[in-house]
Amino acid sequence: MTPLPQAAGRGLVSRRFRVSSLLEPRLKERGVRLPAVLEGAGLPRGFFDQERIFVSTEELFALWRSVAEVSGDPLIGLQLGSEPRIERNDPSAIAALCSQSFRDAVSRMARYKQITCPEEIRTTVAKGEAAVEFTWLLAREAEPAVLVDLCLAWILAIGRRGTANQITPLRLELARPSAHRKALEAHFGCRVRFESDRNALVFHTADLDRPFVTHNAELLGMLAPQLERELGAALESGQPLGERVKSTVKRLLAGQRPSIEHVAKRLGMSSRTLQRRLTDTGATFQALVEEARRELARHYLGQSSLELNETAYLLGYEDANSFFRAFHQWEGTSPGEWRSSHRSPGAPAP
Repeated sequence: MTPLPQAAGRGLVSRRFRVSSLLEPRLKERGVRLPAVLEGAGLPRGFFDQERIFVSTEELFALWRSVAEVSGDPLIGLQLGSEPRIERNDPSAIAALCSQSFRDAVSRMARYKQITCPEEIRTTVAKGEAAVEFTWLLAREAEPAVLVDLCLAWILAIGRRGTANQITPLRLELARPSAHRKALEAHFGCRVRFESDRNALVFHTADLDRPFVTHNAELLGMLAPQLERELGAALESGQPLGERVKSTVKRLLAGQRPSIEHVAKRLGMSSRTLQRRLTDTGATFQALVEEARRELARHYLGQSSLELNETAYLLGYEDANSFFRAFHQWEGTSPGEWRSSHRSPGAPAP
């Protein structure tokens, strides 16, 4: 079974799930008693009053188990995952609907999932079949059935709307014991295989390339850049603080030596806070600046045709001699000698 290529940077970005503010009104519309849901999940009464709602994997699972119990409808996830109103969808779902094909849509959903949660959408292809499944990366217990139903119904809803109902799954695979077979088969339009080794919706491979009638290049051109910026910020914030500092320093270097105040501002904190947090990790700002310079120096010397004085400038040194002295302390040799012995085969000569 071969995994489809996924977007770069797919690794674990966030350790918490962002709960949509739209969940509260959608549950109320279905007569679900929210105080009872929160009490059953062990969550605070003001849970839905937060501007941004973040929960751990354990809290998310508890929330959805409680939703299923309080609602009295074990299949409520199918309804919530098949929202017909476009304004009730989050930006990543709208971007998916604007995609060129079902394959493109699933790829976008998998990529932008990283912004909001430690969860992956995985697509594998084998023997003419394409299986789409959700994986909760930090789960230490089985995911609630209602949450599995919601996620798989969401994927199918995007595919059906995008292709004008031209997609029908081959089968639905569920890890749980047999229950509600008729209702599930009626919703997904295919047979259900219970007690499987995964929770997945399986399609014909050809369905991945079905074009989307909802394709909208202009709207996608507006949504995608913002989602990419959010993803970039999420990926960066998932790095250790020292790596974030070095990444910021590298962007600021070029004829100047970034100050801690400048770097702290880029990271959205005060210089005092940054200094304290670095101290807590046993690092110093000056040491990280030197590490960033050293890493960039090795890159410039090994991969580019820059003159040595140009490299010194890009690393924020006042003159080439200062760069030469620093480099000799790092590597025990001169920049020119290091370049001669470490140059990449395809790099142009200076």
